[in-house]
Amino acid sequence: MKLVLVVACALVDSDGRILIAQRPEGKKLAGLWEFPGGKVEAGETPEATLVRELREELGIETKSACLAPLTFASHGYEDWHLLMPLYVCRRWEGIAQGREGQALKWVRARELRQYPMPPADLPLIAPLIELL
Repeated sequence: MKLVLVVACALVDSDGRILIAQRPEGKKLAGLWEFPGGKVEAGETPEATLVRELREELGIETKSACLAPLTFASHGYEDWHLLMPLYVCRRWEGIAQGREGQALKWVRARELRQYPMPPADLPLIAPLIELL
């Protein structure tokens, strides 16, 4: 079974809210809400992946030093297995905008369960509620 490393980020604003993005139509799991991030490419660290993905997906700039690892999800799909570390980021430059057609929402950690999410994202909610 293939292991896929995907990294996710909980961007936390000064009001303590977390940014989630809705997967756009035409993508797998379209309509579900998720934490921004993406697949770690060959030769890339998880932190470098997040810096790149946040720039590409949301148009914001951050640094590896601003990313703090919090927890991870391990989830088996039919023909592959996902390992997804979740980082928390409270410092970035710019205003997050959905650059790939995705809707964005800033929500409180305790409200995250009100949004349908991919199964792999669900175990990430409890540690965020404890943190915030």
